[in-house]
Amino acid sequence: MATFATSDQLLVIIDPAARQTDGEAVRIAKDVLSAGAAAKVCLPEGPEEFARALGRRGSRRPVVIGDGAALVRAVTLLHRQRELAGCALSVVPVGDTALAESLGVPGGAVAAARAVLDGIEHRLDLLVDDSDGVVLGRLGIPPVRAADAEPVPAIPGRTWYRSLVRTLAASRPVRLPGVPAPCAARLRVEVDGQTVIGLDQPVEGVSVTAGTDGVASVEVRPLSVGAEATPLLAAGRTVTVTGADFRYRADTAVSGPVRRRTWRVAEGAWGLVLPADR
Repeated sequence: MATFATSDQLLVIIDPAARQTDGEAVRIAKDVLSAGAAAKVCLPEGPEEFARALGRRGSRRPVVIGDGAALVRAVTLLHRQRELAGCALSVVPVGDTALAESLGVPGGAVAAARAVLDGIEHRLDLLVDDSDGVVLGRLGIPPVRAADAEPVPAIPGRTWYRSLVRTLAASRPVRLPGVPAPCAARLRVEVDGQTVIGLDQPVEGVSVTAGTDGVASVEVRPLSVGAEATPLLAAGRTVTVTGADFRYRADTAVSGPVRRRTWRVAEGAWGLVLPADR
């Protein structure tokens, strides 16, 4: 862990979405940071200017004022430039604060800005996929939406059957044996090469969470009929999911469809400045 002096120079990058969402919180954060350190403030108008500002930071410590998507954007840029290991990031969350708060950043503008000035760098794990995408907090593979489910085939003389299935699908958790749930997906989930669940058993969802000890926590929720099924839990350094055109949510963004994706844990891959008393 590294501590910082308030005499450090800061590069404050204010995401355009934050300025539109809560201009007052942005102003407060900027005032606190400028009062406590030598701060250069950048107001990028889009992703390209955001990337240029971060790339020209020099010896200044970067501070992102923005939501979870802005934080992910900064980490992704530094990771792909292979500069993440030597750069301690700070964030003042404005807008959607859920991701930053889940990582230990205070939710209020003043408290978060004070943590930038007086905090300590913590090394955190990162999930990196085989397309060079990153996950800071949680990866979720949601169930297939009902609108995406295969239509129920017509049965001659039995038009009521389709109506029955639609009614059952719309009134979860009621299910009948033999009637496929439209929100189920068939996925093979492997952790460190060991199969947690196979394609023969439908699942309602999969979640993978990065940690701080070099392993990821994996939870697989099998499809239940009647009583709720017990989640399958695993932990490991590599997680591979295989299935037919599935989508996944990595932190704040939805990606896919893909048929196969592997995530590996990059231990202590990035630094985030958090309150000293955390």
